[in-house]
Amino acid sequence: MSSAPTSRSGAGFAALLRFTAELAAGQPRPGYILLGDEIFLYERCRAAILKQFVPDDLRDFCLSDLDLAQTSIFSILDRAQTPSLMSPFQVLFIRNLKQLYGRGAKKDEFAALERYFASPNPQALLIFVADHIRIPADMRRIDMTDKDRFERIQETLGAHCGIVELARVSDEDAMRWVASTATAAETKMDPDAVRELVDALGADMMLIQSELEKLLLYSLGRGRITLGDVETMVLGAKQRSLYELTDAISSHDRARALALLHGLLNSSDAGDEAAIGHLYMLARTYRQMLVILEKNVRDSRAIWQALWQGFRIPPFAAEDLIRQARRYKNRRELTRALRLIARADLELRSSPPEKRIVLERLVYDLASEYKPTTPLWSSMQLSFES
Repeated sequence: MSSAPTSRSGAGFAALLRFTAELAAGQPRPGYILLGDEIFLYERCRAAILKQFVPDDLRDFCLSDLDLAQTSIFSILDRAQTPSLMSPFQVLFIRNLKQLYGRGAKKDEFAALERYFASPNPQALLIFVADHIRIPADMRRIDMTDKDRFERIQETLGAHCGIVELARVSDEDAMRWVASTATAAETKMDPDAVRELVDALGADMMLIQSELEKLLLYSLGRGRITLGDVETMVLGAKQRSLYELTDAISSHDRARALALLHGLLNSSDAGDEAAIGHLYMLARTYRQMLVILEKNVRDSRAIWQALWQGFRIPPFAAEDLIRQARRYKNRRELTRALRLIARADLELRSSPPEKRIVLERLVYDLASEYKPTTPLWSSMQLSFES
């Protein structure tokens, strides 16, 4: 636990190790605050708590998941103070801690908390979840609002509870975790494959864990994971290649765009049959660029507000896609690109003899300089006037 945010490398993993060691020692504090939105670390903290204090056969009697948006802190503290008839120990997970720090002074609530922690029930453990705060791997980049929230919690509830920082995992720590996890599974993972997995998924540990499990299954019998395996199996790696393609297209570099397209097609197990999938990703990316251009997004922080849930992009691609979108002068150029993609989609679904040729023609047209043509009625009007 810590009394202030730390900027050390591995802060998130280090806080997890200190917390689990403290639980294993059998003398936990009466309360802890799991502070941060790194779900990967949160899940490990929760698992450690359940393993230590919540037997499987007593889970229904000794584990409570409560929400401050639905249950008052007074009711929660009353439950914590009341011994359970069915279990010798109680664990209470209390979500939505931000409710205690909303509008109003909340003097009565904090007074009740102070009274409880002055004489806590030794047979109860309170776990406050503050996942409304984002703690970056590099504390120099913490948002000022999040810093103020952290300090306010530290000065109030932090005076009674241990604080466990669930900071975002740095690229270096994510790579170490991937390598050690693969080794533990008796699989050798090439260093460039480790790097590509972490880069492609933006050090999102939940995604990394999920994709690594797929890769370990994919490599059964070989005992090795290569860069090619990552590029074949991991969606984020495929997306990286796609963003390289749209970068070449938006730069009007037709030769590089066609070379990247061939690379995408050749790296896919499905070959030309993957054409529809590539077309879908192209259309999605151009729709995202259209939103970015229309909402005048200029930095990666604003992109998360502009693109809604389910329509967002991997963190590693944010700056690249903003830069690409700003290469287009206006909405008309991007809607032209979407029309070209729609036309190619219709052609592909009509079972052409060569799907590769359809995609090559599309990429060539997309990468060509946009030259607006004079509408036919305007030409006729000019001729008439002359």
